[in-house]
Amino acid sequence: MTINLSSRARNASPSATLAIAAIAKQMKAEGIDVVDFGLGEPDFETPAHVKEAAIAAIRDGFTRYTAAAGIDELKQAITTKLKRDNGLSYRPAEVIVSCGSKHSLFNIAEVLFESGDEVIVPAPYWVTYTEQIRLVDARPVIVQTREEDGFHLTREALEPAITPKTKAILLNSPCNPTGAMVPLEQLRAIAALAVERDLLVISDEAYESLTYDGHAHTSIASLGEEIKSRTILVNSVSKAYAMTGWRIGYAAGPAEIIKAMGTIQSQVTSNPTSIAQKAAVAAILGPHDDLRAMVIEFDRRRKYLIDRLHAIPGITCTNPEGAFYLFPNVSSFYGAVANGRPIRNSAEMATYLLQTARVVLVPGSEFGSDAHLRLSYATPIESISKGVERIERALDVLRR
Repeated sequence: MTINLSSRARNASPSATLAIAAIAKQMKAEGIDVVDFGLGEPDFETPAHVKEAAIAAIRDGFTRYTAAAGIDELKQAITTKLKRDNGLSYRPAEVIVSCGSKHSLFNIAEVLFESGDEVIVPAPYWVTYTEQIRLVDARPVIVQTREEDGFHLTREALEPAITPKTKAILLNSPCNPTGAMVPLEQLRAIAALAVERDLLVISDEAYESLTYDGHAHTSIASLGEEIKSRTILVNSVSKAYAMTGWRIGYAAGPAEIIKAMGTIQSQVTSNPTSIAQKAAVAAILGPHDDLRAMVIEFDRRRKYLIDRLHAIPGITCTNPEGAFYLFPNVSSFYGAVANGRPIRNSAEMATYLLQTARVVLVPGSEFGSDAHLRLSYATPIESISKGVERIERALDVLRR
């Protein structure tokens, strides 16, 4: 039998970060001592009161289907959170709960984009954005930010990319992979641009609670009713509450868009897991002591790692304002020969460091910048220290 896959399936690329995580897991299973800077996942435990809420849900028999777009209790908790943390007022009808923010983003792509549409994606970008846009036959239009400017997005960079086919601008602040945040004055300018040019804005705010050095997250939707009416805000409990495996994300926006997302979701996944929804209520409305402690520890690791990387000749690295990633520039080593072969790009550099130093990193090419590698510091500081020492030794070999 001949199986003919769809062009959509043939052209799709697997998640690079998940592929790297699988490699690291396999190496560890084989007894190889690997330092994993790859996957973007907090290494902290889900807070105890969140776990207890899930256990209570099981004991209470809350294990059946729920409404496809999420339970009312969780929607109300989300509207409370958006008012409390972001100064935004939404009705439950303007909120949908999905199986993670990645699911929310794909639902948005499904209901808004089609063949011929263009979506502006600032680079460096999370690997999933461009793939999801292509999966619905739309076209991602990449706008580069500059390392020398701290990877800060500006209206001036966005405006030339707008065409009659542009449907939306996709924002991610704090950003995966750079940790950069859009400065408030530029956020206001981008909001004005979206209103002037009648564009939608998709604002991925998954890392909003992980900020450092006095930086504070501002949702673009909070900058006035005109921009709020054209913004779809996306968030999750994954990063803030160390709940990546619970798979609960959400979106808030115009009721018409949210309703359409619910229709799509009802035919694809039905509801997010009932037990995880109850846990998410406890996470959002419960005490945030664990989150505050996690931010303090991430900040300690961030400062330590950036200092160590800055001490390695040939590496440059911006100071991230949020999230838990560093995005060092290693292009000065390109052209060096290792094991008889030149290292020409970020994929070959990541392979060299994996094979030689037993350190897992993600090639920057997957994020739209081949000069860089992404390091996650969501790993204990002892592992960070060991990993940086291995990187330093491996790069020293390339200088000889």
